[in-house]
Amino acid sequence: MNDPTENGPDLRTTIGGLVLKNPVLTASGTFGYGREFMDLIDLDRLGGIILKGVSLSPTRGNPPPRVVETASGMLNAIGLENVGFDALVREKLPLLETLGTPVFINLYGTTVEEYAVLAAASDRVDRIDAVEVNISCPNVKAGGAAFGVDPASAAAVTAAVRSRTTKPVMVKLSPNVADVAAIARSVEDAGADAVSLINTITGMAVDLKTRRPKLANVTGGLSGPAIKPVALRMVWQAAGAVSIPVVGIGGIMTAEDALEFITVGASAVQVGTANLVDPSASVRIVEDISAFLSENGIARVTDMVGALTV
Repeated sequence: MNDPTENGPDLRTTIGGLVLKNPVLTASGTFGYGREFMDLIDLDRLGGIILKGVSLSPTRGNPPPRVVETASGMLNAIGLENVGFDALVREKLPLLETLGTPVFINLYGTTVEEYAVLAAASDRVDRIDAVEVNISCPNVKAGGAAFGVDPASAAAVTAAVRSRTTKPVMVKLSPNVADVAAIARSVEDAGADAVSLINTITGMAVDLKTRRPKLANVTGGLSGPAIKPVALRMVWQAAGAVSIPVVGIGGIMTAEDALEFITVGASAVQVGTANLVDPSASVRIVEDISAFLSENGIARVTDMVGALTV
């Protein structure tokens, strides 16, 4: 293996031409609009921030209860509550102007045209460095997940977004499909610069005392350590199917978790539920990745990408 550099291992990675200082991003929906964590951690130590999903108009989301703790994870049915694109640009993004960390906007639409309009609007905002396209949220009743389970629909959304923005486009894939590799290939062919996966897995919880679902929406998205083995398998499959970067998501709580995703082919990772348990989780994972590489004589984190031997 290569010797580490004098200043420590090189943690840089590239997603769609965007160079990140390290491979650790925060997952959409678990980090608010970034401002919520500013008093808790140094956001400039992160590889990237992915903002809470945004739609053209404000969305109230699902009725409560919307979050339930489960064994080794949690279920959420927030329903993509958000302030809407205009309010995001006017009220949220100015708070991030001084950051050196790239900011990804996460787009959600109910029609292909809505995605296209959001992409065009995002392209005009300097503080937005890249776009993540959410075609995979499992806890809304229309749109979103429907696009993510069919290769043709996923490609249509991707092509519409790609045609309306010059920014890097990352498409977030659903685990609730029979063949994630086929979906990954379809969005790559449609112009995606990267794919991220997995989003949450559809699940539910029951209150035996009331004999009712614990979530008002009945079902929600399962996240946390419980889904990590599924996520690892799907990231490995996607990485073997496409030539664009793959960003791994799903139950990442430690640097070891992150490095497992990188070893199976991910160029970067997103930390989600861990942020809700420990607000400093993402920064800690960055530090521990660097320590692992140093201890093992690995000069660059990119040397670990796809290093799995099977």
